[in-house]
Amino acid sequence: MTTTGKLEEHEQAAMIFQMQGLTKVYGQGTAAVHALRGVDLEIPEGEIVVLLGPSGSGKSTLLNIIGGLDRASGGRVWFRDRELTAMTDRQLTAYRRDNVGFVFQSYNLMPGLSARENVELVTVNARRPLDADEALAMVGLEDRASHFPAELSGGEQQRVAIARAVAKQPDVLFCDEPTGALDSATGRDVLKMLQDVNQRLGSTILIVTHAAATAQMADRVIHFADGRIREVVRNTTKLDPDQIDW
Repeated sequence: MTTTGKLEEHEQAAMIFQMQGLTKVYGQGTAAVHALRGVDLEIPEGEIVVLLGPSGSGKSTLLNIIGGLDRASGGRVWFRDRELTAMTDRQLTAYRRDNVGFVFQSYNLMPGLSARENVELVTVNARRPLDADEALAMVGLEDRASHFPAELSGGEQQRVAIARAVAKQPDVLFCDEPTGALDSATGRDVLKMLQDVNQRLGSTILIVTHAAATAQMADRVIHFADGRIREVVRNTTKLDPDQIDW
């Protein structure tokens, strides 16, 4: 596998994302921060992909751009056959609504809504939503649907966040440090749920993390450093999350 992220000929598969010369610069002049420095990358559809690297290496910036939350300073990005970098703000909003789900370290639940109501927030305008109770059952919280976030543990809140993200059956699930605030046992449970989403719904899963152990469950690991891809590794033998030595 090459460090540019291009697939070898024998690995060719349907690509869900393709990036060419992707750059992101924050600020100007001597204060400019180059978060991405010409990233070329292809991500196959249906895989679990881990973006690994230290804080400030560019992995979250990349996630935000291909997730439609931020715009690149230069370069081009395609989602299947649609160029994200050419989309209007309205088109990007539709892309986020119809195609992607997000899971963050901070959960981002509405404190005044029950677990069920938090999940229902995303199903109103979804193209093919799951029933909220079905989504909660996928993460083992069917008996906690009426509870409010303050009545749930951190791990349970993260599970609600996952249920909310998968309730619209997204093509891609973006996870930014999803286990960062959790202990090792709960973190493994969350990773197992993401694996289940990948297997049951066929969603491509992208996980941003600085925890190297998470890479052991991935189909592909993208190593970031200083705004560049240092290495792309394809795992020939994956571990189940409960086998990971945290």
